[in-house]
Amino acid sequence: QVQLVESGGGLVQPGGSLRLSCAASGFTFEYYTIGWFRQAPGKEREGVSCISMRTGSTSSSDSVKGRFTISRDNGKKTAYLQMNSLKPEDTAVYYCAAVRFKGICPLDAMDLWGKGTLVTVSL
Repeated sequence: QVQLVESGGGLVQPGGSLRLSCAASGFTFEYYTIGWFRQAPGKEREGVSCISMRTGSTSSSDSVKGRFTISRDNGKKTAYLQMNSLKPEDTAVYYCAAVRFKGICPLDAMDLWGKGTLVTVSL
């Protein structure tokens, strides 16, 4: 079964950290570029971070640059999002997504999506 499953979300205080995982199955993981996206209540989904399929080059949005780190382990078919110095405005449902044979993560052209994991940053 082709799927992406996110885990690791939860409630964390401002300034805290979380690591999200995205486990892939049913497809050749190393052929896919992986992106993390998020959608806050009442807002549109936005890109957070992206890691390419071949070089492993990464990119992140300005709002999380320096705080979030994306990585991948092709042997484990898993991608990660390490989130540090979390802020209340990081509260959102976080989704991982995969796109084949591209080096970028276009929001409207990802091939596969997970169901998301909720991150809540609050006292």
